[in-house]
Amino acid sequence: MAPRPKSAVIDDIRHLGGPEKAAVLLLALGEEHGQRMWEMLDEEEVKELSQCMSNLGTVTSAVTEKLLVDFVGKMSSTGSLMGNFEATERLLKRFLPEDSVGNVMEEIRGPAGRTMWDKLGNVNEAVLANYLKNEYPQTVAVVLSKIKADHSARVLGSLPEDFALEVVMRMLRMETVQKDIIDKIEQTLRTEFMSNLARTQKRDAHEMMAEIFNNFDRQTESRFVTSLEERNRDAAERIKALMFTFEDLQKLDPGSVQTLLRAVEKDKLALALKGGSDTVRDMFFSNMSERAAKIMREDMEAMGPVRLKDVDESQTIMVNTAKDLAAKGEIMIAEAGGEDELIY
Repeated sequence: MAPRPKSAVIDDIRHLGGPEKAAVLLLALGEEHGQRMWEMLDEEEVKELSQCMSNLGTVTSAVTEKLLVDFVGKMSSTGSLMGNFEATERLLKRFLPEDSVGNVMEEIRGPAGRTMWDKLGNVNEAVLANYLKNEYPQTVAVVLSKIKADHSARVLGSLPEDFALEVVMRMLRMETVQKDIIDKIEQTLRTEFMSNLARTQKRDAHEMMAEIFNNFDRQTESRFVTSLEERNRDAAERIKALMFTFEDLQKLDPGSVQTLLRAVEKDKLALALKGGSDTVRDMFFSNMSERAAKIMREDMEAMGPVRLKDVDESQTIMVNTAKDLAAKGEIMIAEAGGEDELIY
């Protein structure tokens, strides 16, 4: 069955497959009455039903009633249901240990696929290559031998050339790999890669709003933040903590800074730095050649007074470019005080 947009309304029982019908039934039974049925399912069945449940969207009361009638005979309508991540997670917490709930939700938030290798086949090649380039060539050779050839080709093409060639040589010489080695690689991928990938894909309302606030001009952002602080200080503080600003570009490592410099037009860079702090200016200048930094300073001086609107626009372009590069795995943006923060 083709994936259905989450916003779609299910108004015909014929649009539901078997696992989706089971998911609607369990949602209708609720936490108390559905617990015994959940306890009789194995882990793979729980994962499959959880995946279906979290992607259901809205199921009309008519479809819900028809489905219940098919299962248990004559029953009254239970009303509309909304299947989403939060409802699924809340339900699972009633009968599964906290760790198990976390594992199930991370898996269904991550890429689709029943096995680890199926899931890897649905991960963007640039993201997967960015992770694998830090692994041993032999490990990468095993991983690429387990996924589909077309995806392996794209991943190899995204790896540094010398490293990719070494992986190819390992794959050519590779014989049968022992099961315990494959199991160990699979477990590492699950705990180190898929787990982080699922967490980065999880977004709540505050994260979404922080991204919107990031795209405000300075005056609009200040107005909204001030108003929100008056109504809900906790929400305002959480959004501010999640926002990524031009000054946060100081968190980039030198290699990422240089990648960003190559991706941004020089006139936009000059305008953005014109309105930046001395700290962020010095950080960018230190990652340029002496001659390039000198020219950039001269260009900024030659501009004279500039409009705040133009500075804000250029800084937003740089921030969004950095986010796009991070999403492609080409640079790393560390969170302040987080585990990924770099110490020199």
